[in-house]
Amino acid sequence: MAAGINPDTLPTMTTVNISTLISDSGITQYKILAPLWKVYDEGADPYWIFPKGIYLQKYDRKLRVIATIAADSAKYFKNRRLWRLDGNVEVNKKPKDLFITQQVYWDQDRREVYSDSFIHIENATHVLEGQGFRSNEEFTQYNVVKPMGIFPVNRTDFEGASRP
Repeated sequence: MAAGINPDTLPTMTTVNISTLISDSGITQYKILAPLWKVYDEGADPYWIFPKGIYLQKYDRKLRVIATIAADSAKYFKNRRLWRLDGNVEVNKKPKDLFITQQVYWDQDRREVYSDSFIHIENATHVLEGQGFRSNEEFTQYNVVKPMGIFPVNRTDFEGASRP
């Protein structure tokens, strides 16, 4: 780097209107769409930023979309393999799961998604809300730290119960 240039504030690459596929071991895993992508690869902690939003599609082995993720902005810490998604983060997972929060982290090495923010979760049977959550990256096993929710109950479950 030239003298006086800060590698943390000068991108090594800027791309506009990206659409790219990410694969692992020759298998397409994700599609990323974003209006702006800036790469900062020369700093002490290399990162990518998507300051104008990001939309991601997750595929199964037959290239069917099994989940989508959208956020107002995102930052990927390359060496740590850690994503931070910010602002109106929405995860839609097939067949009918919806996760909405304001900030979420995705640790690719630990294969974990987590947040300390308010979370709203909807699926076919219930609505669950709370403060903070942890999940596997497939969103099939998750834990809401401080939960609250609305759960449908069958009235026959309470027939004959005495009232206080």
